[in-house]
Amino acid sequence: MIAALFVLGLLIGSFLNVVIHRTPIILDRQWRRQCDELAGRETPAAPRFNLLVPRSACPACKAPIRAVHNVPVLSWLVLRGKCAGCAAPISARYPFVELLTAILSATVAWKFGYTAQMGAALVLTWFLVALTFIDFDTQLLPDALTLPLLWLGLAASVLGYTAVEPRAAIIGALAGYLSLWSVYHLFRLATGKEGMGYGDFKLLAALGAWLGWQMLLPIILLSAMVGAVTGIALIVLRGRDRNIPIPFGPFLAAAGWIALVWGGDIVTGYLGMFAS
Repeated sequence: MIAALFVLGLLIGSFLNVVIHRTPIILDRQWRRQCDELAGRETPAAPRFNLLVPRSACPACKAPIRAVHNVPVLSWLVLRGKCAGCAAPISARYPFVELLTAILSATVAWKFGYTAQMGAALVLTWFLVALTFIDFDTQLLPDALTLPLLWLGLAASVLGYTAVEPRAAIIGALAGYLSLWSVYHLFRLATGKEGMGYGDFKLLAALGAWLGWQMLLPIILLSAMVGAVTGIALIVLRGRDRNIPIPFGPFLAAAGWIALVWGGDIVTGYLGMFAS
């Protein structure tokens, strides 16, 4: 089963690459169309563009990618990271996302076994992978992903597909949103700057719905710690301007996934340090 989930993860990772690349483009086109409507301008006709249409193509020569050249990870290795038609380089991030999704999916299968909870955990994992790389690329956490993830978490709790009781899931969603919302407004009042985006509030609310309010503090502490270390390292080692924002969503997503798989062990170990 773990091997099967690894292979399935490769296939899902290939689809997530499409989601990561196309979702911001779809949103941009929607926003431009809405702006045209508000301004009373006629929106020019555009070719159909969604997660399924058109077929994936080489960014350089625009040639459609054949099925034989679209096998996760393997095709990239065989083609040595180049387009089969024009030999333009293809980013290594495509096989990285596929391999990462496969490893995370296999880990979920190993942790939860053949249960409904495993299926729910896989859905959460795949959403988090997509949100991580979209936020990393664009500093956006689209409502089209965060809000369905929130409602799916509440539904999974009600249906018994997670170990979280519905009451804890509802409180987790409320507390997750309001905690970062409060930090955002306090920071804005103190500095006059916006420290994070509303997508971060919604992502933490979704994690609260999936994992319960008890996991919110470990998630916030872990994500803040890793984010602070990463930010300091970028400033010190790479000379990054400290005024350039760093997306917080990837750290929230990583901390949420760790809490999904090992959260109970982490909390138990932490409390055990203070046990008499």
